[in-house]
Amino acid sequence: MPVPELHRLFLQQIVDKLKQDSRLLGIAIGGSYLSGEMDEYSDIDLVLVIDDIYYEQVLKEREEIARSLGSLLAAFTGEHVGEPRLLVCLYDNPLIHVDLKFVLLQDFKTDRVENHVVLCEQENLLAQAVLENPRDYPPVDLQWIEDRFWVWIHYCATKLGRGEFFEVIDALSYMRGIVLAPLAKVQAGLKPRGVRNLEKELPHLVTDFCQTIPAKHDGYEIAQALQHSIDLYRQLRDAIKTPELIVRSPAEIASTKYLQTVIDRLKPI
Repeated sequence: MPVPELHRLFLQQIVDKLKQDSRLLGIAIGGSYLSGEMDEYSDIDLVLVIDDIYYEQVLKEREEIARSLGSLLAAFTGEHVGEPRLLVCLYDNPLIHVDLKFVLLQDFKTDRVENHVVLCEQENLLAQAVLENPRDYPPVDLQWIEDRFWVWIHYCATKLGRGEFFEVIDALSYMRGIVLAPLAKVQAGLKPRGVRNLEKELPHLVTDFCQTIPAKHDGYEIAQALQHSIDLYRQLRDAIKTPELIVRSPAEIASTKYLQTVIDRLKPI
């Protein structure tokens, strides 16, 4: 895999040091390394598979282990992304973001969304786990989205009417990342990885996505972005829906009608 030189050297340094810890069954790498898209701006995403009998001990020593790998500037666990096993690290010389995920072998077998490359291991355990348990990025559940989308639109309309514009701006960003971008990528036959690399992967839709971003902190501008988000969602939903999809038409009609009443009451700033 093509890897920038600074990343390659630092990665080798990390692996050489971690290999000395006999409590580790192996080290694997994921992320942009797998797709060959690593560049100077990339993170390094590592999975450290720990022997069961040492797992709790290693978890307690995570930051100490991270500190032994290089010039650690900061580190914190990944509860903010629902992954407490993750240690998010920032190193200096070179300045690189490294994710260290500490897992048991059984979790490595079943709890993955990609097929990692094994960098080192004991007894072929990790390579066998990847071979016997291939994984792919989780598919988009369009029914899950449809069941929620129109409730979110009503919520945005209420906040818009109250003048909580930043709340609506945040909601628009959430829907762009969790709904619109994944659906657009599914339609294009790509992995639904949110807005990551959207400019590169879907250049023909950049203008459409820009219209879901308010130009300024103004009720009318935010309302326009919200309506563009609705239009884009409908377009994407209708393009990929199957006969099994239950379209929540009553919720769609009611929430969009309510949104229009709110917009009609808005006064220019």
